[in-house]
Amino acid sequence: MRALTPDQRAAQLFMVAAYSNRKRIDEDSISTLIKQYGIGGLIFFQGGPVRQAKLLNRYQSQSKVPLLVALDGEWGVGMRLDSVEKFPYQMSMGGETDTALLYDMGREIARQFKRLGMHVNFAPVVDVNNNPANPVIGFRSWGENPAAVARDSRQYMRGLQDAGILAVAKHFPGHGDVDADSHLSLPTVRVDRRRLDTLELPPFRSLMAGGLGGVMVAHLNVPAMDTVLGPSTLSRPIITGVLRQEMGFKGLIFTDAMNMRGVISKFPPGEADVRAIMAGNDILEFSKNIPLALRMVRAAVDSGRISQKEIDEHCRRVLALKQWAGLSHYRPIDTKNLYEDLNGPHAQYLSHRLTELSITLLRNQKNLLPLQRLDTLRMATLVLGGSPRDTTDFQKAVADYAPAAHFHASATPTLDELLALRAALRPYNLILVSLQSLGRLPATSFGISAEENMLLRELVDQRQQLVLSVFGSAYAVARVRDLDRAAAVILAYQESANAQSLAAQVLFGGTAATGKLPVTVSDKYPRGFGLRTAGRFRLRYATPEDVGMDGRLEARVDSLVGRALAAQAFPGAQVLIARRGTVVLRKSYGNQTYAGFARKEELGMKNEELKKKKAVAKQKLLANSSFLIPNSSLVTTPRVVTNEDLYDLASLTKMLAATPALLKLEADHKFSPDSTLGSYFPFLRGTNKASLKLRNVLAHQAGLQAFIPFWQAFRKKNGDLRRRYFRPDSSARFPLPAAAGLWARRDLPGRVYQQIGESPLTAKPGYVYSDLSFFLYPELVKARTGLPMDAFLQKEVYRPLGAATLGYRPTNRFPLARIVPTEVDSAFRKQLLHGTVHDEGAALLGGLSGHAGLFGDANDVAKLVQTYAWGGRYGGQQLFDKALLDDWTRCQFCPDNRRGLAFDRPATNPAVNSAKSASQRSYGHTGFTGTYFWVEPEKELVVVLLTNRVHPTRRNNKLAEMNVRTSLLQLAIEAARK
Repeated sequence: MRALTPDQRAAQLFMVAAYSNRKRIDEDSISTLIKQYGIGGLIFFQGGPVRQAKLLNRYQSQSKVPLLVALDGEWGVGMRLDSVEKFPYQMSMGGETDTALLYDMGREIARQFKRLGMHVNFAPVVDVNNNPANPVIGFRSWGENPAAVARDSRQYMRGLQDAGILAVAKHFPGHGDVDADSHLSLPTVRVDRRRLDTLELPPFRSLMAGGLGGVMVAHLNVPAMDTVLGPSTLSRPIITGVLRQEMGFKGLIFTDAMNMRGVISKFPPGEADVRAIMAGNDILEFSKNIPLALRMVRAAVDSGRISQKEIDEHCRRVLALKQWAGLSHYRPIDTKNLYEDLNGPHAQYLSHRLTELSITLLRNQKNLLPLQRLDTLRMATLVLGGSPRDTTDFQKAVADYAPAAHFHASATPTLDELLALRAALRPYNLILVSLQSLGRLPATSFGISAEENMLLRELVDQRQQLVLSVFGSAYAVARVRDLDRAAAVILAYQESANAQSLAAQVLFGGTAATGKLPVTVSDKYPRGFGLRTAGRFRLRYATPEDVGMDGRLEARVDSLVGRALAAQAFPGAQVLIARRGTVVLRKSYGNQTYAGFARKEELGMKNEELKKKKAVAKQKLLANSSFLIPNSSLVTTPRVVTNEDLYDLASLTKMLAATPALLKLEADHKFSPDSTLGSYFPFLRGTNKASLKLRNVLAHQAGLQAFIPFWQAFRKKNGDLRRRYFRPDSSARFPLPAAAGLWARRDLPGRVYQQIGESPLTAKPGYVYSDLSFFLYPELVKARTGLPMDAFLQKEVYRPLGAATLGYRPTNRFPLARIVPTEVDSAFRKQLLHGTVHDEGAALLGGLSGHAGLFGDANDVAKLVQTYAWGGRYGGQQLFDKALLDDWTRCQFCPDNRRGLAFDRPATNPAVNSAKSASQRSYGHTGFTGTYFWVEPEKELVVVLLTNRVHPTRRNNKLAEMNVRTSLLQLAIEAARK
């Protein structure tokens, strides 16, 4: 203090605005204020974290006294900076919530501030927003109840300050009951002192009693506190009289931005700054003209309007704050890993969990939510507002649960657009409408247009069930006409990715609706209103910390998969880990193929069939995208794997197709594992398979051969396929798709069954893993149900689960771009296998078998696997009998044979299929193409890994050599801490 001149002491009271997204000339102007005038601090606004950190390092190096740095972080650093996790708006958390999480949020935001070298957060907002027409506070407030505002603000404040960041409560004496924006004009608070004492001031008093460090004074005209009309920021009766003396506040007092019209419309820059200091403010934020302000402050001191003692008192508080903030031991900001540090797993957990608790269900006619019986619903989503080019996060989240058609309408659709939409939506019996791109201003009805209201009315009149999700202010709900004609209404408060995902999760029962309104929307929807629904009805999507797992799980999985990708164990992968029915990691890695692979490998591979063609025929074949070489496979730039891509599941088909079909049949007394093969398959009677018990067969100890290369019986000695069995075009005689441009004769399945019947049994009894019986189960399903197995599974299993990607012959349902290629088959089909089954035996059956042929993505695999883990129940339906499922997953013949019925169980060497920490109750399966799932009941874990490790060749065994699958399971088990 003594080392500073009077002018330097005055300069410490000024905090100027800084940006990290502006030009060098703007940055240099701040440097000039620092070096020439010695300003005390900065408040940062828009920009990016790394840019800001570098800029702040520069500014701090230029300042003789370390700068005090602030930011408006009401919902965290992400309120101002890009690329940083945003926490929910205060209003969304202002209903009933876990206040301990608000404290944790304060600590986490403080950690973000400290990582960026900042010291003051202009938060929380403690204004009691009891005026729905308030144009500036609204969603920034916790709500309309003073006690609730005080409770929540105090927790946020405690979290900030316990972690070393000064909290600044704003906007004193209360900005919640105004109808003007102080950025644009000077609002008047038209209430008496008694009302102020009972509604506006209690939150400030509560925080002060809890050790509040800072208060920001608003630009308000408050006649009940100062009869001289003018901004409260310049009022000595309000700041020194009420705040300092009457309320006993000992901390620092900040002005609101001094460039706002609420103050400069009354007094010009310079004079406004002088009056702000005279009123008792310690720090003036965003002064419009620093050189002028400092000259006028010096003149005011010289003239006696302000005493040097007052300047020194303010300066002393500022310097004390700098010492408390650690600036006496200032260190530059380390920019290494800055993004990762700011967006740590705990921040993601808190943001997600607080948003989840806020989702408020306002209407739920006939308990529609959570949605039941997905197989009876024809769903469409309709987004009102936003960009028509993009599928919204809400629509993507809906698609995670069930197939839906997606539609979009602008906020102000024309009559023709309305009519077209109404007609397009008519085939659907459930329409999920999301109101998005809503405004913040009451004067604009929060962005809800008359046209949108008209469209909603038209849709309701079509007598379809309509579910409305509002991604905006709670007050916006009141602007939706015919709200009570919707079947269900969800309020999500904001349009964040978390809010959109969680609204969809409430619809489908992934999570429960528990939120309560923080403000009164209407007589029917008062503060505290909110309906409840059940959660954990279907898969939930959250973070590891939500279910007691280590937040570093994703980073560890990234490292594991990254090493595998670098070693070319596979070109790409999907990973899904769930605990207690909550998906905590769902991520795709790498590419569908290797860069530059397709043209080099396909056109250069040995293809005896092509060599024998004439030149013209060869060119025709190469040009034909439907025969031998699909156009997509000629692209040398690989396609990045997405979560929506489908993988060839290989032997997982046994567990995800044959097993659920047999479980269904057993529950209906149409199948028993204690019967024999001959009792179900007439063509096996009279063979050495007839008396084999299915329990032994399904446990792989009945003596069946491990494998038969069926396809080799249908080729010539020179390797060419026999024309009598295969053709390049489909027909009634050749209806079975074996590959692109390759169709198999319709009697090949019978010939395969014949070979199975004629095959010898193994010489020694005991465990031998065999595919052979699984070739037969589609015949059993058709015989017992009258439906082909794929149709039976769709009807009984996949549609009820909402597992739209699970199924056979994926090119009939999905574009080729979404299907991940497997091997370059240079022996049998002589092409890159893309969209057709990798397994040769399944190809002879047209891709429909019980041992291979199923395709799907990790999310849909997880739905079925989670159903197993939940004892056969999912989405409110008991899809499988729990007792039967328990029988199938238990060890059948221990200790000599580890297997269950079809299910695999931990091998003696855990590297074979499970993990060193896996329990003996765990079960799952592996697939030849590089696929895997495992259930660990003791930790309530489900792990799914899908790869195409056979691309471009099955000779690549690095996936197994590196123990990727078992290491992934081990990481999940280790992460499950409690």
